[in-house]
Amino acid sequence: MLEHFCECYFDLSGPIPCPVLGSITPLFIPNSRIRPIRLIGLCASLITFLYPPVPRIQFDPSTAKSQFVESLRWLPYENINLYMGIDGLSLFFVILTTFLIPICISVGWSGMRSYGKEYITASLIREFLMIAVFRMLDPLLFYVLPESVPIPMFIIIGVWGSRQRKIKAAYQFFLYTSLGSVFMLLAIPLILLQTGTTDLQISLTTEFSERRQIFLWIASFASFAVKVPMVPVHIWLPEAHVEAPTAGSVILAGIPSKLGTHGFLRFSIPMFPEATLRSTPFIYTPSAIAIIYTPSTTSRQIDLKKIIAHSPVAHMNLVTIGMSSPNIQGIGGSIPPMSSHGPVPPALFLCVGVLYDRHKTRLARYYGGSVSTMPNLSTISFSSTLANMSSPGTSSFIGEFLILVGAFQRNSFVATLAALGMILGAAYSLWLYNRAVSGNLKPDFLHKFSDPNGREVSIFIPFLVGVVRMGVHPKVFPDCMHTSVSNLVQHGKFH
Repeated sequence: MLEHFCECYFDLSGPIPCPVLGSITPLFIPNSRIRPIRLIGLCASLITFLYPPVPRIQFDPSTAKSQFVESLRWLPYENINLYMGIDGLSLFFVILTTFLIPICISVGWSGMRSYGKEYITASLIREFLMIAVFRMLDPLLFYVLPESVPIPMFIIIGVWGSRQRKIKAAYQFFLYTSLGSVFMLLAIPLILLQTGTTDLQISLTTEFSERRQIFLWIASFASFAVKVPMVPVHIWLPEAHVEAPTAGSVILAGIPSKLGTHGFLRFSIPMFPEATLRSTPFIYTPSAIAIIYTPSTTSRQIDLKKIIAHSPVAHMNLVTIGMSSPNIQGIGGSIPPMSSHGPVPPALFLCVGVLYDRHKTRLARYYGGSVSTMPNLSTISFSSTLANMSSPGTSSFIGEFLILVGAFQRNSFVATLAALGMILGAAYSLWLYNRAVSGNLKPDFLHKFSDPNGREVSIFIPFLVGVVRMGVHPKVFPDCMHTSVSNLVQHGKFH
């Protein structure tokens, strides 16, 4: 049994052992030796990042079946086993997770002077949990692992947050994301009762009655909608961003919201197709409201971080419209924006972090004229703003265009509202850039100016390269995911 566990652990987990070992090792090093602790964390995260290209090269895009599947007998008497694998729907999320964690550690390299060991440990545990979530093929553990992800984030916000309300924001984040999942916990025994196992691949071949599908879909929706987040359960996200440190905002914007949309793609849509079709208006309504509401409310905000924090809400609700459009264009188009959403908002949060490190304020009224005093940061901010607007040639453009095509086939009115929301989002992005970068200097408030140093520029480069690479050559997305998306549409009989 132990030999089988070890073989499974290092075969099936792939990138999982590195963050686990990297999180444990610093615990045996004195706090005074902070530099070796940081190096161990960075090396562990970089090694983890170098692993995903291996399955990507060996990945067979011609099949919709999960690949690199491994299992471990966990509770054999109840026929509950640990199943992990990867397919076209989850490949990019694993790569995105391993891409962001080294950057988060680099961002906190000099800022996390207190409790540096604990910060590295929390970051690597968070990476381990998120990779496991995206590779998990077991509904029970897919409940357990996403509910574990908020724990290290709760610690990061509560300990290294920037303001006095950080404890309240940490509790709000934890309670919102946890309470919504209670309904899914009630749904899992029903799935186990009917299928006799928690193996997702068996559950996908099981036909649930229409009434049971509706109940199970509502239970999973309550869990995933909070994580997206959808209106009106989005309140926790802006507050968490404002109070989190810059590194916390980077990972918070890049990954946790994908847990909700990935849950829809992995469980709700393929397992409960009839309930998904019936609930399409129930998804369209709050999503359309969010796309219009969030850009409109930014004009009332005075904190740069809170202004940017509303962008993920609008983008991810556009993704939910795509996923709820039962066609290849809508579902397939929802995946590239999710991957693109990984580098774009984090880059904007990093820009705000650079300003905050120098001026110790995030109030928008104090800024202006940075284009003449910080030209490099202004250029990076402009590039990130264009990507946030989903301009042609950037990473989100193709995916959001396909979402509109798919939504128009289903409901032209919702597609029109989504397009209007995208226009409003572009307007507020330009408004934010103009307010923070253009205009006149305000020497009465800000006195010292300095462009990003070499370390900070090196952190921005991967984001900019990734955005342009995915925008200029987006073919990598349909090549890897087309078969999986087609199978999802056909399995649900959406076509």
